Amino acid sequence: MSDLAVAAAVLDPSPRVRRIRQAWTVADGTMRSALDIARPYVTGLDNLPADGRFLLVGNHTATSLAEVFLIPHYVRRAIGAEVRVLADRAFGMHKGPMTDLIAAFGGVVGSPESVRDLMDHDETILVFPGGGQEITKFKGEEYILRWKQREGFAREAVARDYPIVPVGLVGGDDVYQSLTTRDSLWAKMTHAVHSVVPGGPPDKAMPLVRGVGPTLIPRPQRMYLAFGEPISTTKPADTESAEWVTSVRNETKAALEKLLDDLQAIRADDPYRQLNPLAWRRAAQPQEG
Repeated sequence: MSDLAVAAAVLDPSPRVRRIRQAWTVADGTMRSALDIARPYVTGLDNLPADGRFLLVGNHTATSLAEVFLIPHYVRRAIGAEVRVLADRAFGMHKGPMTDLIAAFGGVVGSPESVRDLMDHDETILVFPGGGQEITKFKGEEYILRWKQREGFAREAVARDYPIVPVGLVGGDDVYQSLTTRDSLWAKMTHAVHSVVPGGPPDKAMPLVRGVGPTLIPRPQRMYLAFGEPISTTKPADTESAEWVTSVRNETKAALEKLLDDLQAIRADDPYRQLNPLAWRRAAQPQEG
């Protein structure tokens, strides 16, 4: 299935995709109740353009699932817009049920063609410029953006005058503690093993991690989510296109890094950061307005 076909499956879903989406809508209500109990720290919802025409640019965490579910959930609660999450192009290789699941959850294979199609329909879009390589977290890499020189998201946003809203999530990189660094012997060994496995991400080294105690049981962590102020992508008349794209990319990255720094500072002083029920009433709260 082509990238545009996947985008079409989201915008004009088949009956099978609609059924999956209806089931998810029911489950989403249950998740809303569970989230309210866990009390995620959420701020900046008033920064979201009410018309839903904007590009969310976020950070991947070691869990990856937290941001993929939380960001669309709170956007939907705030302005009623469905978020189209750009998925890794590897997902486009799957057929049948996998493609239906991607479409039902609003996921679209990330490519210039599919992004343009979504923007032409004024959709709310979520992209993680770091991609899958940002999910693998070695010791000392928590909440560090690994974008390299990628600026495709900025190029497409500038071409269609699409506002960008940076969105940061903190908490996901604390569910597991990484015990090894990227230049460790362990990393080199895992890279060597994965290099003989066909397919997969280009960065195949894997960290050694632990959760609760010495186990892989996830450590309970409160999530901290912040939506930044919209960044205009309208190109000044006296600026070259390539220069402006790079400028928008760098401004977005700096804004997202600032959100992550601020959220980490809040988390550090929050007695409820590990979901200790005894600290529930003293949990840090956003200061809006």
